Amino acid sequence: MIDAVPKPTVRDRHGHAMYESVVFFKLRQHGMRKQDCFQLLDLARLPGMTSLNQNDSADLIRRLAHVRWIAGGTGAGKSTLSRVLAERYDVFVYDGDLAEHRYIQRCTPQRHPYMCALLQTPLEHRWTGRTPDELFQSMPSLHGETFGLVIEDLLTLPTDRPVLVDDFRTLPADVAPLLTWREQAVFLLPTPEFRRHALGTRFADPARARANWGNSDHAEAMVNRLGRDELWDEEVRRQALRQDLPVLDIDGSQDVDESAGDLAAMFLLAGN
Repeated sequence: MIDAVPKPTVRDRHGHAMYESVVFFKLRQHGMRKQDCFQLLDLARLPGMTSLNQNDSADLIRRLAHVRWIAGGTGAGKSTLSRVLAERYDVFVYDGDLAEHRYIQRCTPQRHPYMCALLQTPLEHRWTGRTPDELFQSMPSLHGETFGLVIEDLLTLPTDRPVLVDDFRTLPADVAPLLTWREQAVFLLPTPEFRRHALGTRFADPARARANWGNSDHAEAMVNRLGRDELWDEEVRRQALRQDLPVLDIDGSQDVDESAGDLAAMFLLAGN
């Protein structure tokens, strides 16, 4: 259990408190022995930038024009597709799951009350003892608490190549105002059957299940996880329809190479 949320201690040249920006890159490689290589890049904040609110929309759109977004539901294959695109087109991958572990260094009860409440909840109680709707309503990303942290990270990255954001927490309504073209963000939503198979395979490893759910009832946790994710999918689909952003339904009928090719064309990646 996390008893306290770290306060920002880094200060800019004017003495204002700043939040350290840490970007996580996950580089996955094909081969007979599949590996995950994690690079932790501790990057300095941009000079004079103490608040994301100081950047107007036009400036943010310009500075994020090299970013592509793969978002949507869990278990849809976002990370797999991100890896394939990174290998084919030399793009950087911003892994939202990895970055989330460092968000705690920048969150405060005032700016991120839902995230702080989650961090203070013992692991065994995060997925059990509540309904799927209660879990859904308590998601920090539903209340806009994580998107600003992602943007802060992205603004520290070089712009000499595309950056691909692999992050299920990104909602259509949050990212839509920052897009240069419609297909710059794509939302993948798995069918219930596809997700059950994907998460069932993912958490078949007891060690991985304990890392996510502690010593709670894993069967109850899985049911609640599936129910929460279904509600999240509904919210993503509703917002994407309202924002006229593309949604791809994932049911396993298209192989990874075909899906990667479709995404490369939508993302305007060179050589597709």
